[in-house]
Amino acid sequence: MKYFCIDKQLFELNRQNFTKKLQKNSIAIFQSNDEFPRSGDQSFIFKQNPDLFYLSGIDQEQSILILFPDCPNPLYREVLFLRQTNEHIAVWEGHKLSVQEARKVSGIQNIYWLDEFWNILPAVINYAEYIYLNTNENDRYAHEVPYRDIRFIEKLKSLYPLHRYERAAPILRDLRPVKSDIEIELTKKACGITRDAFIRVLKYVKPGVAEYEIEAEIIHEFIRQRATGHAYAPIIASGKNANILHYNDNNQICLDGDVILFDFGAEYANYNADLSRSVPVNGRFSKRQKDVYNAVLRIMKEAKKMLLPGTVWNEYHEEVGKVVESELIGLGLLDKHDVARQDPKMPLYKKYFMHGTSHHLGVDVHDFASRYKAFEAGNILTCEPGIYIQKEGLGIRLENDILLTKNGNIDLMADIPLEAEEIEGIMNS
Repeated sequence: MKYFCIDKQLFELNRQNFTKKLQKNSIAIFQSNDEFPRSGDQSFIFKQNPDLFYLSGIDQEQSILILFPDCPNPLYREVLFLRQTNEHIAVWEGHKLSVQEARKVSGIQNIYWLDEFWNILPAVINYAEYIYLNTNENDRYAHEVPYRDIRFIEKLKSLYPLHRYERAAPILRDLRPVKSDIEIELTKKACGITRDAFIRVLKYVKPGVAEYEIEAEIIHEFIRQRATGHAYAPIIASGKNANILHYNDNNQICLDGDVILFDFGAEYANYNADLSRSVPVNGRFSKRQKDVYNAVLRIMKEAKKMLLPGTVWNEYHEEVGKVVESELIGLGLLDKHDVARQDPKMPLYKKYFMHGTSHHLGVDVHDFASRYKAFEAGNILTCEPGIYIQKEGLGIRLENDILLTKNGNIDLMADIPLEAEEIEGIMNS
C-alpha cells in the first residue's frame, strides 16, 4: 500500500461495535474479495472487501476474519487468516504481511496461515448457535457471477445445515455510516489530495488541451501524495459531454467557449473523496454560463443547510427539488404555471436535474447505508446538485463532501475553490 499505516484503534473499535450487536453464541466470518483475471498472466488491481477492511485493516487478498466473542476457547474469539508467502510469491508478487505486521495493522493477536482455516473452523463452529455471514447488500449493486462470499455461503450451508444463519450486512449498514475521528481524518486526507489536484488542473486548463491530458494531471497529483488512485473513474466532460452523467471517455479536445465538468476524487487508505466542479475552458464564464453556475451554487448552499442529523432522505430530496424548480424558472427553463400543474410524481425539474443530491461517503464512494434511516451525527454525505441543458451543450455540477455533527455540519471541502470569481481568478493568475 502507498498510504501510511492507520492507527489500529480504528479497527479494534469497529470490531467491538460489531460484536456487541451479535446474538449470544454467534460466530461471524468475513472473506476478502476475489482476485479477477485481466489476461493470461495478469489480474486486475486488487480491491479489498470493504467490510473486511472496516473490521481488520487488512488490505491483502486471500484473507479471512473470524469473530466469535463467546467462543469457549479464548484463542479463537478473534482470528485472522492470511496467505502465507514463499520465495516464489516474493519474487513474482512482492511483499505479503507477516504475522507481526498483521498484528500491528489489525490489533488481532491470533493470526494463522490460510491453510489452517479448515482445521480451525470445524473445531469451533459447532460451539456457535448462530453464523453471521456477509454479502454485498448495497442496493446499487447486482452481481452476475457467484463471488467469494456467495460461494463460501453455499459451502458452509452444505457442511453445517442445522446452524441458524444470519446476515452481517444489516449490522454494518448501521455502523459504517457513522464515522469515527480516525475515519474523518482519513477522509480529510483524501479531500486534501483532491483539492491539490483540482488547483493543479485550474492552472493547466486552456483551449486545445485534451480531456485525457487533464486526467493525467489529476492522477499525477494523486499518486504523488500517496493516494491509491482514483476513488472512481474520473469524469472530464467538456462542452456537451457534461450532459452525459457518467461520461468516462475523456478523449475530446477542450474548446474555447466551452465549460468542463469535472467529477473526480482521490482514494486514500480505502477512504474516498468525491468532488465536482465546472470551469470555463478559456478562464472566463460567459454571462449565461455564470448565471447557470450561480443557480447551481445557490441550490448547493440551500441543500447544505438541510444536511443535519434527523433529516430524512426522501424529504430532503423533495425539499431540494423545490429549490431546483425555483432556479430553473429563474433561468427561463421552466414555466411557473406548468410547474403548478405538474404531476408531483414526475416533477418537471427532472428534465434538467436527473440524479440525487447526496449519497453517503466512506470506504465505498456510495457508502453502505439505509435510505430510510434519518441522517446521524458522524455521517459524511456528498452535496452535488446540477443543471444539465442539452440544447445549450452546457452541464454544471458542483459537489462537496459534508460531515454532519451534533452542532451542525462541516464542509470538508470548504478550502477548495467554489465561487465562480475565485475559479476565474486562479485560472487567469
